Amino acid sequence: MTERRKAATRLDIARTAAALFVEHGLRTTRAEDIARAAGVAPRTFYRYFATKEEAITPLLSVGARQWVEAVRDAPGALPVPEALRHAAARALTPAPGDTAASESLEWVRSLLRMAADSPALQSVWNDACHDADATLAVVLAARAGLADGAGSLEIRLLAGVAGAAVRAAVETWAAGDAPATGPEGPAALAERCLTSAEGTLRGC
Repeated sequence: MTERRKAATRLDIARTAAALFVEHGLRTTRAEDIARAAGVAPRTFYRYFATKEEAITPLLSVGARQWVEAVRDAPGALPVPEALRHAAARALTPAPGDTAASESLEWVRSLLRMAADSPALQSVWNDACHDADATLAVVLAARAGLADGAGSLEIRLLAGVAGAAVRAAVETWAAGDAPATGPEGPAALAERCLTSAEGTLRGC
């Protein structure tokens, strides 16, 4: 099986797990239920994931990767704070008619609410955010022309502050009932958070 097919299978299982968690609840959903609904054998499920909570990792990672890739693709002429806001708007705003993106955000909202009562699910979210920050550091170092700068204090701080701002925005939106677009959506909240942190971001 190619790596692309494996990644597609992982993401399909993740979406199935998220849908079952939302529909039936985290506690009552078993790994075997996810495997059956995803059309794979339980042994295949456990080949990819150690626990049912870890099954949503690819879904969270896709969102984090979109944010980091949007930073990578931001116009090079933009100063870092503007590039980060530009990227957050692109990554966190569903395109008109993009029902899959809107549905994914709603799943994230539901999963983050569940994480408040599930240390295992919270750990998955924490790991996804940490991995995104590490990748963001590499992207920001490249934008700064620092080939080996991802481990520097300044780049680590920059990535950490930016990642924390976006995470705060997503978690704040998830805790409420605002739609995914508009002044209280995750993109708008991320812009506010990043603007509030702009002094730190410019100083890095």
